[in-house]
Amino acid sequence: MAVNMTAIKTASNGVWQGDNPLDFAFPLLIVQTVLILVVSRFLAFLLKPLRQPKVIAEIIGGILLGPSAFGRNKEYMHRVFPKWSSPILESVASIGLLFFLFLVGLELDLNSIRRSGKRAFGIAFAGISLPFICGIGVAFVLRKNIDGLDRVGFPQFLVFMGVALSITAFPVLARILAELKLLTTQVGETAMAAAAFNDVAAWILLALAVALAGDGSESGGQNKSPLIAVWVLLSGLAFVVFMMVVIRPAMKWVARRGSGEQGMVDEAYICLTLAGVMLSGFMTDLIGIHSIFGAFVFGLTIPKGGEFAERLMERIEDFVSGLLLPLYFASSGLKTNVATIHGARAWGMLSLVITTACAGKIIGTFAVAMMFMIPFKESITLGVLMNTKGLVELIVLNIGKEKKVLNDETFAILVLMALFTTFITTPTVMAIYKPARGGSSRTHRKLRDFSTATKAVSSEDELRILACAHGPGNVSSLISLVEATRSTKKQLKLFIMHLVELTERSSSIIMVQRARKNGFPFFNRFRRGEWHDRVAGAFQAYSQLGRVTVRPTTAISPLSTMHEDICHVAEDKRVTMIILPFHKQWRREGGDESMENMGHGWRGVNQRVIKHAPCSVGVLVDRGFGNGPQTPGPTATVAQRICILFFGGPDDREAVELGGMMAEHPAVKVTVVRFVEKDDLELDGVTLRPSPNKCSENNYSFSTAKMNREKEKELDETAVAEFKSKWDGVAEYTEKKTSNIVEGVLTIGRSSDYDLVVVGKGRFPSNMVAELADRQAEHAELGPIGDILASSGQGVLSSVLVVQQHDMAHVDEAPVAKIMHTNYEKFRTDIDNQSSGAGEISKAV
Repeated sequence: MAVNMTAIKTASNGVWQGDNPLDFAFPLLIVQTVLILVVSRFLAFLLKPLRQPKVIAEIIGGILLGPSAFGRNKEYMHRVFPKWSSPILESVASIGLLFFLFLVGLELDLNSIRRSGKRAFGIAFAGISLPFICGIGVAFVLRKNIDGLDRVGFPQFLVFMGVALSITAFPVLARILAELKLLTTQVGETAMAAAAFNDVAAWILLALAVALAGDGSESGGQNKSPLIAVWVLLSGLAFVVFMMVVIRPAMKWVARRGSGEQGMVDEAYICLTLAGVMLSGFMTDLIGIHSIFGAFVFGLTIPKGGEFAERLMERIEDFVSGLLLPLYFASSGLKTNVATIHGARAWGMLSLVITTACAGKIIGTFAVAMMFMIPFKESITLGVLMNTKGLVELIVLNIGKEKKVLNDETFAILVLMALFTTFITTPTVMAIYKPARGGSSRTHRKLRDFSTATKAVSSEDELRILACAHGPGNVSSLISLVEATRSTKKQLKLFIMHLVELTERSSSIIMVQRARKNGFPFFNRFRRGEWHDRVAGAFQAYSQLGRVTVRPTTAISPLSTMHEDICHVAEDKRVTMIILPFHKQWRREGGDESMENMGHGWRGVNQRVIKHAPCSVGVLVDRGFGNGPQTPGPTATVAQRICILFFGGPDDREAVELGGMMAEHPAVKVTVVRFVEKDDLELDGVTLRPSPNKCSENNYSFSTAKMNREKEKELDETAVAEFKSKWDGVAEYTEKKTSNIVEGVLTIGRSSDYDLVVVGKGRFPSNMVAELADRQAEHAELGPIGDILASSGQGVLSSVLVVQQHDMAHVDEAPVAKIMHTNYEKFRTDIDNQSSGAGEISKAV
């Protein structure tokens, strides 16, 4: 039954007045949107272990909600997705598409494309031309075997099929490369550059296809002069020239005027730009080319990499990518009826299209890559990567259906082809290409190994440190900490890694394009745009100090695999210690204290680095360390006051060794406080046994390795004696007797005597630290003493550095239960028996 669109009302009067909200446009749109988001997000969660891009889940979600699955229930389809609601849903989704294409134009840096070279251009040309020719060949076969295609205009159908098979989806490819850690390999960089060429060519070809399409019918084509298509193309070319010659300089002026001081952007210029997106879309629609072209070209005119572009993305990308764009791709699924592909002939056509699409892309790219002397495995991987479809492909297919060039069956076949080719990209690349990661012979490094009486694994005249930062807020504390360790005898080589989470946001891909430092990061000298100017400037200034070499990089990865980047660089650059920022950061202004929490995901990054690092690790809990009037230099008179807490064990000995390095700095005052038990206190022996019922998130974990406690005590005494003899008169050493270790530690942290307190993680605890094994942990990864000092609400004023010495024997840890007993030997047999399964936990006696 035909529906009168003018009779459809926007809002209902409510159920109490007898209205069904699903009969009204806006309430139904809300229901449809929520349903699409819930289904697509659930599917994205299921596909996440397979590393599939989000667009796959959104398309599959639309197919499930549409006539292929749930839509087989006519009552459901009539109520939730009635035909009269389709124009409304697609209009809202098209607004999202318009702004998404603006973001794509904002992502695409034309200058970087020009710099990409002949290799990327040649691979892109082959990756477009051969599939385009194959697409034309397939078009002949489809036209003969699918009913209704003979009524479609022949030239426009050929062009649409060629475009559909030749496209590479640049945004999807970038995220796949980032997930697989391939962006800094030769394969990744070549694929990104070739995909950028492909992206521009695809929009030009699509503009040609739309100009030729008209309404897609033969009759329409006969009533239309061939000159109309020429006029459309010439008008489109004039529009592009006008945008680049007139609007681009104007947008540079807007970007300069809109970017105020202190990173503020004038709201009026943001609104002006958003209006420009809509107006550009209207102009290309007026010309006869789809409105998305206007938004895309307008995005190209915005200056890249500045404050203005970043603020634009912040304002629109979450709303567009998170809410509106899923509606567009789900609507593609809703229009896909798999039931139209019936019979052996139809499924044969689907197989033919998929095979031709894959073969054309892979063979064309492979052949040219081999001509450029790229190795066989890398060449075939490039072909598979360039076969990625996804976002742009769906846009092409929807325009084809809208212009009536593609009927329902052809549309369904091409949607399934796009799904299949994108879905197989990640697993295929993982199967055929495993890039060499370097550092095949693992080295495990620490500041000092007292058991062998040798110095650090690094060379005697050089100390290498990898310092990680979330952003500008970590700069001052990192510089202060690293400067405090700068010896007058050793060259300090500092690697700075800016950690950036890779998300579905366009800004992540902007950063990937700008620096191409993702995956296992590539280090380079300072270059404009790699870091925020304040960050780069701060470290550049610091690098001017004597005997300091600073090398920056950016690591852009999902948080789940960020630790791989950090650990690889630590191994590849042979660093001795990794410095990680704690996921919480305190700031004190006047009498008020504020705390910024980066989130549980960043805490997980630290936990995984602590577990897998090939060297010692320090976690810096910053409470304003280094926020004084100046950074201490070699001639500064203002000292950093640093306290080392010593209880015993490998981690504490590493902390003391670090304290010895700090004592060499003329502007750093080091104090070692050794906690000892009161002479008159009778303490029972403490045995720590594995406790499988405890969670490592909320309970401290200790090493399961067996250790000779007497030998450990000897090493502790050696470390303390060496520190006292070497730094006598330079550093202070005191012993503190206390019956309450928690209060003793908090007293030091709460006093304003020290800027930084350094503690060991304590995986082999002394008798006193073992007493805390059953204490409820807030930050279990810091160990008992570090957790006490880092916990909220304790009134601690000092920043804290928690040190873990690297040793492969200490890697396995487990939560424990504490048993008090005077007769340790009585439990030896039980513990040995349990250690055969879960491992024996260290014992404090």
